[in-house]
Amino acid sequence: MTVTSEIRVVKRDGGLQQYDGYEIARSIEDAARGLDDAIKRATQIQSELEITLFDKITTEQLDEAVIGIALQNVKDDPAFDTIAARLLIKTLYKRVLGETNDLFGDSAPETIQALHRLRFADYLSDAIERGLLDPRLGSEMFDLERLAAALDPTRDDLLRYIGVQTMRTRYMISDHDRNPLEVPQYFWMRVSMGLSLNEEDPTEAALGFYEGMSRLEYLAAGSTLVNAGTSYAQLSNCFVMQMEDDIEHIAKSVRDVMWLTKGTGGIGLSVSKLRSEGSPIRSNNTTSTGPIPFMHTIDSTLRAVSRGGKKFGALCFYMENWHLDFPQFLDLRQNAGDPYRRTRTANTAVWISDEFMKRVRNDEDWYLFDPLEVEDLTELYGAAFSQRYAEYIRMAEAGEIKRFKKIRAREQFQAILISLQTTSHPWLTWKDTINTRALNNNTGTIHLSNLCTEVCLPQDRDNVAVCNLASINLSKHLRGSGPQARIDWDRLRQSARSAVRQLDNLIDITISSVPESERSNADNRAIGLGVMGFTDVVERMGYSYESEQSYALADEIMEFVSYHAIDESADLARERGAYSNFPGSRWSKGMVPFDTIDELERDRGVKVDVDRTTRLDWDALRTKVKGGIRNATLMAIAPTASIGLVAGTTPGLDPQFSQIFSRATSSGKFLEVNRNLVKDLKEYGLWEQVRDDLLRAQGDVSKIDIVPEELKKIYRTSFQLSPYAFINVAARAQKWIDQAISRNIYLASRDVGEMVDLYSAAWDKGVKTTYYLHMMPRHTAEQSTVKVNKAAELRGGSAPAEADGGSTKSTPARRGFGFGRSGGRTPTSPATASEVPAVAAAETVDAVSVQRPQTVETQSAEAQAVTAHRPTAAERAATAQATKPVQSESESVARPARAVQLSVTPAISVNDLDLIDPQDLVQCDSCQ
Repeated sequence: MTVTSEIRVVKRDGGLQQYDGYEIARSIEDAARGLDDAIKRATQIQSELEITLFDKITTEQLDEAVIGIALQNVKDDPAFDTIAARLLIKTLYKRVLGETNDLFGDSAPETIQALHRLRFADYLSDAIERGLLDPRLGSEMFDLERLAAALDPTRDDLLRYIGVQTMRTRYMISDHDRNPLEVPQYFWMRVSMGLSLNEEDPTEAALGFYEGMSRLEYLAAGSTLVNAGTSYAQLSNCFVMQMEDDIEHIAKSVRDVMWLTKGTGGIGLSVSKLRSEGSPIRSNNTTSTGPIPFMHTIDSTLRAVSRGGKKFGALCFYMENWHLDFPQFLDLRQNAGDPYRRTRTANTAVWISDEFMKRVRNDEDWYLFDPLEVEDLTELYGAAFSQRYAEYIRMAEAGEIKRFKKIRAREQFQAILISLQTTSHPWLTWKDTINTRALNNNTGTIHLSNLCTEVCLPQDRDNVAVCNLASINLSKHLRGSGPQARIDWDRLRQSARSAVRQLDNLIDITISSVPESERSNADNRAIGLGVMGFTDVVERMGYSYESEQSYALADEIMEFVSYHAIDESADLARERGAYSNFPGSRWSKGMVPFDTIDELERDRGVKVDVDRTTRLDWDALRTKVKGGIRNATLMAIAPTASIGLVAGTTPGLDPQFSQIFSRATSSGKFLEVNRNLVKDLKEYGLWEQVRDDLLRAQGDVSKIDIVPEELKKIYRTSFQLSPYAFINVAARAQKWIDQAISRNIYLASRDVGEMVDLYSAAWDKGVKTTYYLHMMPRHTAEQSTVKVNKAAELRGGSAPAEADGGSTKSTPARRGFGFGRSGGRTPTSPATASEVPAVAAAETVDAVSVQRPQTVETQSAEAQAVTAHRPTAAERAATAQATKPVQSESESVARPARAVQLSVTPAISVNDLDLIDPQDLVQCDSCQ
């Protein structure tokens, strides 16, 4: 071990100075201010730091080492994350605001406040001179002294370490050498100014937006945070387009994808209109190759326009499931097969009609057609689609249509779900639910959703639909905890209204290189206000995610947010005018999202199984919206995987993934501990006793006997919850949302029959779309640095349960959903996952291993072993009979290649937590 008196530190100018332990201790103590046992924590970090030091360590290496030591102790207490975040912010202060008198910069609050104000104007002028910021951010439009005076660096304390790191690597501007040019409060003010350029008083507007975002009460989505106020103001988040069936438009679509990807936009692209493989091309007397090769071309384009190698483009292909090439579409994400007929980057989603779901329920046939012969099917939905589809079936059976294929509807549904289970694709989205409930249905048919399945907008050859997103952080609107917890409704109202105005401004400010998107944005002014932090709030209120209390809370919150978003848009219409396509819309008839549930029920002829409770004065609002509304759409709940990290809360409506897990992001790999659980365990006086057990159990509190049952119910994680809870929360929220919800699904069971029941329940309840399906795999890698006495656990544990020995005798085909079960078993009721064995005990390899969700991004040797000789999706479905997909019993789930090790290896490694939050692996930064 090196004696600290012999250690010299290399400064940024190349000079050497003696290592000063007192100076380091003072900086660490300051970073621990206000925390319990601050001196003890600071001393621990310093003592562990000095073991790692070496002579001629640079100041940057020293900064990283101190932060790394703090991070490795997060497993003992989340307070160490606070220390790490403060230290990282101090390094930003030093690099952006200039050197002061210690390695981390002078942290006295008055000094930091003064430096922020003093250097704000210089920061803007320097960035404008470098060509990084919009020249309008200069003093000509804004009162810079007033803006500088409003900067509040104490709000940096709201950020967690991963939030600061995410801001630094994804959102803040830097020079060409990647040196940071912004501190957090400069960033928030820059974004606020960039979204106020069209206001009569841009300074006043910027101050209002800054108040909301710097307090993390609501955040704009990814593309907006990246580009607002910059010289390239592409601020819109989601683009929805359809490829037409002619070579010119196909080529143009490739061009448009490239430009939209360059601007960080997430893209949804429908290929339902493209004629099928083998279809005649009369202009040159040949036949078509079908849509698959063109999809591969676009997939390659996404990898080519990779934003400096930092992030591939992000797109989702949509296809209706009556397309003759749909079986090939299902195989796009498989590892095996012709690589030129696969998409490695683009996602896939299926656009499903009510007619298909009814045929599945009734065990009827399903016909696949060539779009060239049934051109109008893509434009029809609901009862009109069903009527025309039946006509085409009669024509096919009469020989009037030559190119078609007949299969059982249930066979195709099984094929879809098996593909979904093995590759996490295609995502299931319901065409008729979306179109029948649309309030902007006067501008055409909605042919698809977006990259993350929450946007529902009409588009055509002349209009690339655009949506602009922001999300309210519900956790910042909760006051207190437990029985005393309450929502601050006044603050929530203010956040909703401010966010809607900010989004409306964005539409006038943003630029695009695709004229069709500019036109659509201007004519429809579509926005999507969502929420994040729902599970954070549920936990703090002491509810279980799968309780009626939780469902009612989602219902009440979304009703409130929807009401005030619509009301604000109506007020903006009186101030600025209604959107161009307002006449003839359902808005103009005084309809609101809740009213469309009855429309859907009438068109379907099937009851929509959702609670119809209302709480607010909707009649008054119906009257108001008849007079005009500013935006064609108002609500959409995005995944918020990235901005949720900045906000320090749970993403969207998603459950808590685990109580302790390693988070792998493009910024690195970090240990996350649920602070709500730690707080509750401390109140019970249990945290010190159970923290090591929690780590060994990889965050599963149900395995720790001493934890009270009350807490075990509150802190059930994604795979322990009933999957019907995800559907119930989404259905209650969907009542009030005019667009859709990016709804992740987590399944512990691999039973295809249970998947049939679950996704059918989503359709029954009026859920419009689903997103990733995350499967709990059978096993994971062994822990290597956590001390576990397995022999003792096995001796003390109960005998493994026997595998299901139920009869496999064939039974007559069942009507209704649930047909996919082997042996015609009775469907499992919507019970908690803990009541149904997730996998057979024989498949479990480690009593303390927690399973990681299997998505295509996390597939490993386990999945690859299966795909070596995989048949097509249709062949698998025909022989499946609800059997479980075969998987290797010898391989463990590989970690993503993007995972980055911490600078300092902790005593208990984050790699022991083989549990990676699947939200980290989502491609889209634009709407998250």
